[in-house]
Amino acid sequence: MVGMSRAELLELPVVIDLVTAARALGIGRTRAFELVRRNEFPVPVLRVGSTWRVPTAPLLGMLGVTTTLDIR
Repeated sequence: MVGMSRAELLELPVVIDLVTAARALGIGRTRAFELVRRNEFPVPVLRVGSTWRVPTAPLLGMLGVTTTLDIR
């Protein structure tokens, strides 16, 4: 499984689906769902209806991807 580039990670919306989060971590879909079922996914996961959502900020933090904002 191929991960995502820094540029791709920085373009992610605020919340992403579990499969996209798994791709960012370089793990497969099946493994991601297995980790969620065991409550072992490495970042917070939210259940929204019948789907799983992952907040992007903790994912980026775990991966060490930082953004710099030029606020003037």
